[in-house]
Amino acid sequence: MGVLLTGAAVLMLAGAGAWLLQPKLLFQPYAELVGVPSAWGLAYEDIRLTTSDGVRLHAWFLPAERRRSAPHTLLFLHGNAGNISHRSASLTIFADLGLDQLIIDYRGYGQSDGKPTEAGLYLDADAAWRWLTKVRGVQPRDIVVFGRSLGGAVATQLAARAQPGALIIESSFTDLASMARRHHPLMARLVPLRYRLPSAEHLAGVRSPVLVLHSRDDGIVPFAHGQALYAAAPGPKRFVELVGGHNDGFLDSQPHYQHSLADFLDRPPGP
Repeated sequence: MGVLLTGAAVLMLAGAGAWLLQPKLLFQPYAELVGVPSAWGLAYEDIRLTTSDGVRLHAWFLPAERRRSAPHTLLFLHGNAGNISHRSASLTIFADLGLDQLIIDYRGYGQSDGKPTEAGLYLDADAAWRWLTKVRGVQPRDIVVFGRSLGGAVATQLAARAQPGALIIESSFTDLASMARRHHPLMARLVPLRYRLPSAEHLAGVRSPVLVLHSRDDGIVPFAHGQALYAAAPGPKRFVELVGGHNDGFLDSQPHYQHSLADFLDRPPGP
């Protein structure tokens, strides 16, 4: 009996530890900025946003040198690690495509206040959307919501409510439970998840044209997740297969990657 009680106590302690560790496993913010867009040859404005629950966020707005035809403004929702200053390559690609860009740091990332949570990230995306539509005066039909990895989950939740001009999901997952079962199978069986991030569920409510990009070489988010996200999108949609790993597939896939984005924006899929 004593052995059983000891084993149960160890499991309870391990479960409690795993519960407490979940935010650190999911959110990996970096406080220090490693650069600014002007260092990469891009004009920008330093922006401060306030969320509906009072959190101050840091963001950059990068006006395009030569703006494309509509949709022409991209809302960039980045992945779970680093901060906005680690996205120089993507910002340069989107600038080359003629897109105005708003990229935000979620709460707890970079110079943004607060601590990241699932509900908080959704509010952060809301604040960015309000700034674009209310302060900047951009029409929803002229906004492209872009989410990479974790940002894909935030992007689908926003797009299902706001219905932007287009939605782009890159290297993202269907839901957090599926990812937990892949990377932490024992913990996934024993410990309830604190977060859901149900991208596929949210995507079912998106009526905007959708572009899903994913690589078979992605060792973090399996290619099957990209395929499932594509299947979940009910409206006009397109799938583009990338090459390379989770964090560098968009670079390894150049120039195919940029050409695919341009083609989607110029000739979105029909109903």
